[in-house]
Amino acid sequence: MAAMPDKVRQGRDRYGSGEMISGLPLFAGATLMLSGPLSILLGVTGIAQDTLFSSPRYVYRFDLTAWGWLHLVIGVGLVVAGMGVLLGKSWGRGAGITMGAVSLITQFMFIPYYPVWSIIVMTLDLLIVWALSRSLLETSGGR
Repeated sequence: MAAMPDKVRQGRDRYGSGEMISGLPLFAGATLMLSGPLSILLGVTGIAQDTLFSSPRYVYRFDLTAWGWLHLVIGVGLVVAGMGVLLGKSWGRGAGITMGAVSLITQFMFIPYYPVWSIIVMTLDLLIVWALSRSLLETSGGR
């Protein structure tokens, strides 16, 4: 039997050690890297053409350019978190969960403008939060 490094033998978290990631963190990082650019593209569209989105009498109604900036900033945050997860940085999972949750909430508020788009991105965000939360539980020893 091959000798195992002490870190692995003691059951410590190997996340952030520079090793190749796999499983749920890889899935979550890839999904963050998908959800982020989608939000960036939506944000740029909202900023450039603020007449594109319209929804009368909506509680969360913002200036359409504001929606564009909001999606752009969240999209950049999702990409940064995704890069952190894929590079195995210790802050990546926490940032990914946070940005996924923020994106989920803003997509929920955006449903009247583009319902199908919002529901698809909300699904991606839920998968991100689930995968990263699950991977945190697995590395901390919880089940």
